[in-house]
Amino acid sequence: MPLTEKKKTAKKTKDNTTRNLTIGMVLFVVVIGVAFSVLSNKTNSHVSIPSAVSATDGYGIVINKDAKVRVDIWEDFQCPNCRNFETVAGNYLNGLARDGKIKAVFHPLTFIGPESILAAAAAACTSDQGKFLDMHTALYNNQPSTENSGAWTNIKLKLLAITAGDTSKSTQSCIDSGKYTNWTNNVAADGAKKNVNATPTVFINGVQLNQAHYLNLPALQADLAAAGVK
Repeated sequence: MPLTEKKKTAKKTKDNTTRNLTIGMVLFVVVIGVAFSVLSNKTNSHVSIPSAVSATDGYGIVINKDAKVRVDIWEDFQCPNCRNFETVAGNYLNGLARDGKIKAVFHPLTFIGPESILAAAAAACTSDQGKFLDMHTALYNNQPSTENSGAWTNIKLKLLAITAGDTSKSTQSCIDSGKYTNWTNNVAADGAKKNVNATPTVFINGVQLNQAHYLNLPALQADLAAAGVK
């Protein structure tokens, strides 16, 4: 075979090998992506969950399980828009929850990063002591200006729990041990099943709140009144 033909054959073989490797890598990435998507939609019934949580409520933290009007709040404690929503509507919704006028179900998501997981797990620890609403407010009042900056550590979250009125040793050990860290995966998996892809996302009796009403307290109050809140 002439030298020129040998070079052409070698080049063609090399190109085909490169092409096959590229296709293989693309398929590998697609398969891994699909596998991750499937796994992220699965819940684990063997993880520790807070006392106010059940699978039937999407693994959310429930306040007033028997109230007729249900409000589901999907949030990330590091999310600036969630902080804005809390600023506008937090006192109102917390008041309704404390007065037993709504069944509030809080779903802490953790897509922003590791400090979201720490914050959600710490808040869950305080829920066992009936201090979730206080911790919820404290977390947003002390939300760091930069995400995953190291501002929220277990040490700092334990101190924050104390300022929220939860001085129990069980909460301190719960935060230290990361007892509810894996529970946050169940919250995320349930959110994926419900196609919740933004925070905050709020449902009133299963109907998603109008986007324009998140930072409009009178509109939110009207929505809840229409749902039966007096």
